Parts: sequence; structure tokens; C-alpha cells
Amino acid sequence: MDIRVQQEAFDLGAEAGAFANKTSASGAVVTFTGIVRDTTKGTLDYMDIEHYPGMTEAALRQIAHNALTKWSLEDAMVLHRIGKMRPGETIMMVATAARHRKDAFEAAEFLMDFLKSRAPFWKKEVTKDGSAWVEARDEDEDALARWSS
Repeated sequence: MDIRVQQEAFDLGAEAGAFANKTSASGAVVTFTGIVRDTTKGTLDYMDIEHYPGMTEAALRQIAHNALTKWSLEDAMVLHRIGKMRPGETIMMVATAARHRKDAFEAAEFLMDFLKSRAPFWKKEVTKDGSAWVEARDEDEDALARWSS
């Protein structure tokens, strides 16, 4: 299990390749990468992501551990950036490896849903008109609720 919170940009291809090369019993590797998107008005200058060191990594570790025990995973990775990022930059990546694709896909979705709703990150959008903290969205909560059954 690989959990990282960092300011530095990462090479998606290199990270996916390194993760896949660590697996030997898996027939499926699923990756998802989040990218900073512009506002609907096209005015985003940058997004600033904050966190509490130590607490954030512990929460991500617990989420990944839950995925490893709920599905038959060989491995899982969560990589999340902090600091200022402009539209088009990568924010985060999750990867899961499992014997079968269903477990890998479902576990990756599970990780994403928890990251969007429960991971202790605070996102501020800074536009040409000012700044505002990103609020939780109902659809993210709905996505998360499907895993409680």
C-alpha cells in the first residue's frame, strides 16, 4: 500500500508503470487521475489545497486499508497533491491491483468516493473575481452512500 501527500507534480505514466510492475498476482490494474478543471465561467486562476499533515495520511491509509479488506486486492495506491495547482494539472491518482477487474474497478471507485467526501483536504478556488472554498456536493455524498450497504 502506497500513500503519499505531496506538493510536487507527478508523472502519471511513471507512477502507473511502477505500480503495475510491483504486482505479480493481479490480472487487473485500474488507475484514476483527477485533474484541476476550470470553473464553468472559465475564470479559475488556481486551486489551493490544504491539509493537516499526519491526520491526512492516516485517513488515507485507513481508506486504502478498508479497500484492501473489502475487495481481493493485491495492492492499492493513493497519491494526492497539496498546494497551488492550475487548470489542467493533476491533483491526485488512485491505483488498485486485483486478480480480477471487477474488484480493481470497484475498489478504485470506492477510494475515489471516499476521497471526494471524507478525506481531510480543503480546496479553495481562486479566480479573477476572488476566492471561495469548495463546498461538498450532494452527488458526492450520494456516491459515497452506496458503499455503506
